[in-house]
Amino acid sequence: MSSRSQDLTVSSASAWDEVFTGLHGASRIKVPDRRAPWAGRLEWQRSKVYGLALCSGGEEVVDRDTRHIRSDPRGTYELLVPLAGTAWVEQGASSGEIGPGTMVLCDIDRPLTFAHGDDLVGLSFLMPGQNVAGRSPVAAEGPHILSGAGGLGRVVRQLTTTLHEEREQLSESTFDIACDRLLDLVCPAAEGGIDSAPTGQRATVEAAIRSYIREHACDRDLDVVGVARALGWSARYVQQVLQAANTTSRDLIRRERLNVARARLAGASWATYSIAEIAHSCGFGSHATFATAFRSEFGMTPREARRG
Repeated sequence: MSSRSQDLTVSSASAWDEVFTGLHGASRIKVPDRRAPWAGRLEWQRSKVYGLALCSGGEEVVDRDTRHIRSDPRGTYELLVPLAGTAWVEQGASSGEIGPGTMVLCDIDRPLTFAHGDDLVGLSFLMPGQNVAGRSPVAAEGPHILSGAGGLGRVVRQLTTTLHEEREQLSESTFDIACDRLLDLVCPAAEGGIDSAPTGQRATVEAAIRSYIREHACDRDLDVVGVARALGWSARYVQQVLQAANTTSRDLIRRERLNVARARLAGASWATYSIAEIAHSCGFGSHATFATAFRSEFGMTPREARRG
């Protein structure tokens, strides 16, 4: 696949420090005895957007403080899914123990303490912070300790595990799509199971969607997936926001393309281009489809608009 895959076995604490900080950012790592043998393992899959790693290692306490964050900001959130053993996580005023029945969602760029014994085996799902905040300000306010024993939390846990197991069968684009879907579930799980776009930010999100579509209307491959990915949200989230505004991405794209076409038909710089060429330049696949949509939108034919 085109995303980067690694499978490492680490035999010393100092080597593990390098692996751990490469994954999570600069940190201070304490272990009982740095001279003792170390049995660490990392199975790591990453694309330009997401990362997913299966980690196991010896006993350690990890502190990532403001000094580390300033020197090595990551802009990422982490969902830690223990498969065996337990860990202690503390961030801000929140703290708690997590094990195979629980998970935690943390902001890597906020001071964090993470401690575990040598029996911990866990999956780490790393995602862009802007993608989390764009979907759910509530989730972005974390940390959130989530139950993986039932309901949506159990689905999140199972999907994270399955995604790791099948990672080598996925191209980079399908890996990212699967991670998008996983994040779609993580955010409402962090909100307590709410499965809708938060109403408080819909106006802002809708304005951003409309602005992006207006700017990129003539891109021939523009669709809801492309809009969502460019803005750091999920396609489902974008669809929810537009549905609340009584429209769809398809309608918005078509309307903006028609507006551009109307301006080009009237513009002197496009006078030498045929109507079919203008239609094609605005993202329409055929002259007939364009003409029908144009007349429905403006009550006149493209030829009449050019004459006018």
